[in-house]
Amino acid sequence: MTLLIISPDYASHLYPLATLGTAWARAGERVVVASGPATADIVTSFGFERENLQLGRGSNPGTIRVEAQPVGEDNALRGFFDATRRGMVDTLRFQAEARSSDLLYNPVEIAREVQRIVARVQPDQVIVDHLAFSARLGLLSAGVAHADVVLGHPSALPVGTEVYGYPPAWPVVFSPAAAELAMLKLQCETARDTFTSQWNDALRELDPAAVPSRDAFQESGDVLLLNYPEELHEPARTRQLPPHVFLGSAVRSEAVDPEVEAWLAADSLPVVYVSFGSFLSVRGDVLAKVAAALDGLPVRAAIAVGATDPVELGPVPASWLVRAFLPQVRLLQAADLAVTHGGNNSVTEAMTAGVPLVVLPFSTDQFAGAAALDAAGFGESLPPNTATVLDLRAACERMLRLGADPRADPRADPRGDASGDPRARLDALAKSLAAQPGAERAYAALTRVPARA
Repeated sequence: MTLLIISPDYASHLYPLATLGTAWARAGERVVVASGPATADIVTSFGFERENLQLGRGSNPGTIRVEAQPVGEDNALRGFFDATRRGMVDTLRFQAEARSSDLLYNPVEIAREVQRIVARVQPDQVIVDHLAFSARLGLLSAGVAHADVVLGHPSALPVGTEVYGYPPAWPVVFSPAAAELAMLKLQCETARDTFTSQWNDALRELDPAAVPSRDAFQESGDVLLLNYPEELHEPARTRQLPPHVFLGSAVRSEAVDPEVEAWLAADSLPVVYVSFGSFLSVRGDVLAKVAAALDGLPVRAAIAVGATDPVELGPVPASWLVRAFLPQVRLLQAADLAVTHGGNNSVTEAMTAGVPLVVLPFSTDQFAGAAALDAAGFGESLPPNTATVLDLRAACERMLRLGADPRADPRADPRGDASGDPRARLDALAKSLAAQPGAERAYAALTRVPARA
């Protein structure tokens, strides 16, 4: 049996997708990954075969660097980072404007290349990133059965009257003006309609008999896999999803890092892990505020600065661990708290480790994910541009004390009943996620589905 995984050329996407493939590898099956050259070493590290497939202009082998992007993509990234400095609505509007070039790049050419790869590999099962729309067009138009994986909050697949790019929920600390939200929603609706028209044009060229879509963002594959814990998802919204499986998390294995192991063993102070992922680590100004907030607490910090020069943090205690890249899974296993931008890998890996979060969301589905963590009591959200050092310090103190209230009831429903003990509920969620990893859930879901004739 052969599994084909189709991934954008971004480490943050490939890591969880490749981790799903480990269930097939353990079963003695063949795994082939179609992705771009920037992430070729990651494919090799998993021991999988590789097919070259460039799904977009940009790439990210682990830390995004503007200067490493092709002409055009570099300016797009600068525009995105500038928008995050202006605020939530400007960021989401910028992303809406860039939607077609970001998500539907050369759709017909890429779709046909995907079909050629399928013909060469002859897979029995196919897993594709939900946001790889051009690749999904190739599979759909050729009648290739496939599972698409939503990496992020499930609102990346809009349901009902939702509009892609307009978060269905917001953390309470964000309070944009009604007029701003109305303009954002209108822009997202316009982007949806334009995107759907482009999707249908490409689909018609690939398969003239295909039924056009009414909302291309609501299209999904034969099997929908959500890399997210069901316990954090609103039950009413779950009922609106097409047939699906919640994977919980896809926590990757990491090589032992001797420096990190020595650092962890050197002191017994609580550990706080800080990372803004492979993209938003460029926001050194916010990382510096987080560092200043933690400097006043009895903790040790491990900070992954990514593209930020560590000098931007200012003076930090000698006992801290500051590097461009750190083994996130390992540090979360030892952490008492994590400070994050709210990306999918950070959230799902922290939940699997039972680590509470302080969330500073910047873009896309991070707002809905942060709202879900707030509602469950597993995190506290703050606006990254306006939160002060004192705000951050107080939030970190509260999350470090998570579950300490002896009056709390540990028997509460793990879906977020505020009357229960959040610490007990977080521990229960972590136990559930660890007991059945996402790779096992994906393997079980796909091996139950017969191949399309």
